[in-house]
Amino acid sequence: MAVFKVFFQHNKNEVIVRENTNSIYVEGETEEQVRRYLKDRNYNIEFITKLEGAHLEYEKEHSNHFNVENAQ
Repeated sequence: MAVFKVFFQHNKNEVIVRENTNSIYVEGETEEQVRRYLKDRNYNIEFITKLEGAHLEYEKEHSNHFNVENAQ
């Protein structure tokens, strides 16, 4: 299992504006599994990145909203 950080806008129908970007953390096997898990939400997914090693530890320590959802 890996942790992915998903950058998204709350509305699929709006143009992506960087200042309105939100993020969530999702645990899953692959990026595709994470996308399937989120498909029923009205998110306009901007980018998904896999977190590991020092990057994951940094997010755990410095993110005010580090709460991991499980895509299983």
